[in-house]
Amino acid sequence: MSCNPAAANRRIKSYVLRQGRITPAQKKALTEYLQRYAIRAGASPLDLNEIFGRSAPRVLEIGAGSGEFTLCEAALHPENDYLAAEVHAPGIGRLLQGIAAGGLTNIRVIDQDVVVALQGLIPEDALDQAMIFFPDPWPKQRHHKRRLINREFLDLLVTRMRAHGRLYLATDWQELAEEIRTLGDAHPRLWNLAGPGYFAPRPAWRPETRFERRGKRLGHEVYDLVYCLR
Repeated sequence: MSCNPAAANRRIKSYVLRQGRITPAQKKALTEYLQRYAIRAGASPLDLNEIFGRSAPRVLEIGAGSGEFTLCEAALHPENDYLAAEVHAPGIGRLLQGIAAGGLTNIRVIDQDVVVALQGLIPEDALDQAMIFFPDPWPKQRHHKRRLINREFLDLLVTRMRAHGRLYLATDWQELAEEIRTLGDAHPRLWNLAGPGYFAPRPAWRPETRFERRGKRLGHEVYDLVYCLR
C-alpha cells in the first residue's frame, strides 16, 4: 500500500467553500475594495501598526460572515482596530460593501484560512480580543474532526493574544457549547470568567446576527463563553 506524506500531513479544514451566489454588487465590491482592505501573509508576521497607521486595541473576529458584528462594532468604537477573518466570497463582498459605505478605516479583511493567518500573519501578543460567534457545528459525528475549536487551535490563538485579553464565543449548538467549555476550562492559559463549568450571560453589546436569529427560530438556546487570558 502506498502512502502520500503530503496527504497524510494535510490539515483538515473547518470549512468547505460552498460559495453560493454572488450578487453583482458583491462582485463589484470584491473587485474594487478587496486589494485595499485585505491583508495577506508574507514572509513574516505583519506590522499591524503600520497597516492601520497607529497603535490601538486590536480585535479579531473569526468567521465574520457578512460582517454584521465587525461593521457595527467598528462604527461604534473607532478607537479600536478590527480584523475580520472570512473565506466565503459572498460574505466578504457584503463586508467590503459595508466598509466602503460606512467610510470605515479601522477594519482589515483576512480572506484566508484563519489558522494559516494565525500562523504566518498575526504577530504574537497582538490581539486584545478574539471573537468566534456561531462557528459551524459540524453536527454529524463523522464531521466533528472539522470543528475549528480544538486544543491545538486554542494553543495557537492564545499566543497571538495579549495578557488579560478576552476570548468571546457563542453557539446555539448545545453539544458544541459543552465541548468548547470543556476545552477552554482545561486550557492552562484561559480562565472562564463565569467560573469553571459555567456559561456566561449574553454580553449586552453583542449584536444579534442572522446565525443567532436562525438558531432561535429553530428553538435553540444560545450559549456564551468568555475567557480571560492568564
